[in-house]
Amino acid sequence: MAKSKAVEKSVEKLTYEEALAELEQIVAVLEGDASQNPLEEALKLFERGQALVARCGALLEAAQLKVEKLAGDTVLPFEDESE
Repeated sequence: MAKSKAVEKSVEKLTYEEALAELEQIVAVLEGDASQNPLEEALKLFERGQALVARCGALLEAAQLKVEKLAGDTVLPFEDESE
């Protein structure tokens, strides 16, 4: 990956923004020149990416639940204005 750290921060300790940024970096690396990524490294990146996707999903779900709890029944579903 672009930034090489001796010790990666645990996925569980990342904020949504940190996890998303790292996920975007991983996607860019994996979409790049395959000859630059040995299979073993690509698999490690993919595995980390899967963990980051799960982390982002969990954080978004928690935020949605908090908004619903705070807003009660006043939360309206989003309607596409282009219709």
